[in-house]
Amino acid sequence: MKILLATDGSQYSDAAARSITSLYRPEGTQVLVTRVVEPLVFSNPPQMAPGYAPEMSLRLEAQLKEAKESIERTAEVLRKAGFRVEERVIRNEIRAGILEAAEEFGANLIVIGSHGEKGLRRFLIGSVAEFVARHAPCSVLIVRIGPDS
Repeated sequence: MKILLATDGSQYSDAAARSITSLYRPEGTQVLVTRVVEPLVFSNPPQMAPGYAPEMSLRLEAQLKEAKESIERTAEVLRKAGFRVEERVIRNEIRAGILEAAEEFGANLIVIGSHGEKGLRRFLIGSVAEFVARHAPCSVLIVRIGPDS
């Protein structure tokens, strides 16, 4: 079985990783731990020279470094449980990045934590988990945690 674990470094992602260790056997299971970092700007406008805004590059580099460290921690937990694990940081729009990674990896299952946003906040931010569940090329397990977790 091939499982894509989509993380964002939050407690919700940690719960999603724990669900893999409790629900699936490590034998024959390969897990791709992935984190999608969304660039602030996907390309420079034509009137802006490349590298014009160095502070944006520095911020992106910091985000990429933090993402790599976060997936390394998660991957180590899964490895200790006996799973074969790959790690990948992706620069893309979050929803598209998860779906493309699942397709490329040949995932049988996507596991993702849900922040459980409701109301106006959910409308404004959107639900990554809901979007992934609707458009995924495979099954999706959405892990929710209670307020006491």
